[in-house]
Amino acid sequence: MHDTGRRVSRRRSARRAIWGLLSAGAVGLCLLLAACGSSSGASSDATVSIVAAENEYGNVASQIGGPYVKVSSVESNPNTDPHTYEVSPDVAREVSQAGLVIQNGVGYDDFMSRLESASSNSGRRVIDVQHLLGLPDSTPNPHLWYDPATMPKVAAAIAGDLSALEPAHASYFRGRLATFKNGLEPWYAAIAAFKADHPGTTAATTEPVADYLLQAMGIDNLTPFRFQADIMNGNDPSPQDVAQEDGFFTDHQVKVFCYNQQVVDSLTISIRQHAQSARIPVVAVYETMPAPGYNYQSWMLAETRAITAAVAGGTSTQHL
Repeated sequence: MHDTGRRVSRRRSARRAIWGLLSAGAVGLCLLLAACGSSSGASSDATVSIVAAENEYGNVASQIGGPYVKVSSVESNPNTDPHTYEVSPDVAREVSQAGLVIQNGVGYDDFMSRLESASSNSGRRVIDVQHLLGLPDSTPNPHLWYDPATMPKVAAAIAGDLSALEPAHASYFRGRLATFKNGLEPWYAAIAAFKADHPGTTAATTEPVADYLLQAMGIDNLTPFRFQADIMNGNDPSPQDVAQEDGFFTDHQVKVFCYNQQVVDSLTISIRQHAQSARIPVVAVYETMPAPGYNYQSWMLAETRAITAAVAGGTSTQHL
């Protein structure tokens, strides 16, 4: 029997509720910080201040901007639940002074839009990845950075905005963009090799964190999306769905089990243990980029290689 108790704070909806619970004084503090901030977003040494909601976007911004940017990533700890972030005065100040803000969208980091609205900055540019990709608000899976097609577009948008903010360094930004795109090639090659070598592979997951990557690799995720969405949003899956998930392992219907290493509770731990007991290899996936030692490209390549090792050799990777 599963203990399906949940930590309310892990719910995606809780991120929106944070702002609903803020007092007028807290909002006023954000406005005060904004009023005290610079409107240019660039310091005297021509460094553009960038605030990224998630460190994977911040890392790409650093790669494109090099010495001409100063990047701050709001969510950057791979050992914490990214769903529990609470707005701080420091972040409000950074957003008010930023020349460029990067956020995921699709309801994943709504706090950024609220902070932007609380601070007037006519020179600030905002990259909302959801809007950049032309995705509707109803997009069910918000983990857009796992899609191999996402980051080249984000990187190009960053290079474009930085060129507008610092036109004297536009050629540098274009060169760094080309270098970034070249750095994705080993990841793309690993995806193509897996797809060619392991057709018909099946997987199970707790949440849709790496679903876009699994799809790109040609892997059929047997876990129904309603189950993944329940786990992602902190709801209790039905007993029938839990039994079906466990059956994927006991009946050896899947080759690999991917779970969100940053968000675990009694139910997901139990499911992982069932996979291990059935000798199904498990692979940890992350919502924020593990550190140190990774950039976006090497992180995605490491996840792809971990999945490949699980399918090809039965090797589990519980931590990157």
